[in-house]
Amino acid sequence: MASDSETEKSMKEKKKMMALAPIAKPLAGKKLSKKSLKLVRKAAESKCLKRGVKEVVKSIRRGHKGLCIIAGNISPIDVITHVPILCEEADIPYFYVSSKEELATAGVTKRPTCCVLVTTKPAKGELESEVQQKLQSEYDQVVSDVKELASSLF
Repeated sequence: MASDSETEKSMKEKKKMMALAPIAKPLAGKKLSKKSLKLVRKAAESKCLKRGVKEVVKSIRRGHKGLCIIAGNISPIDVITHVPILCEEADIPYFYVSSKEELATAGVTKRPTCCVLVTTKPAKGELESEVQQKLQSEYDQVVSDVKELASSLF
């Protein structure tokens, strides 16, 4: 017999899955979500992160490269439907995470965030070589996992 806390957790998980948009594919699993949110946090600390639809779209159109992470529980879905198309045209890997709140927390902002673009170069200034290498290695690892996830999907 399951305890009350376990049933509450399973109910929350079901609600999260119900709130996901039908276009949220490829959707990251727990392990990839955790790894990518950790990368988002490090990118935010080193100022290598673009937050929000407007900023992400502007960066992609300007030719910036990176990794696009999109929240899967956006309502209305029309807000983000054009972002995956832009990413595919610009050859930028993208994937969905289950929660916009988790994405905002990782991006060090209080407001829920629809999408973020993780770059390896800061907007202004330079990073220390040690920090740059650490960020680049985590970035490469997540990108390879995303490409593997996308190839298994399509």
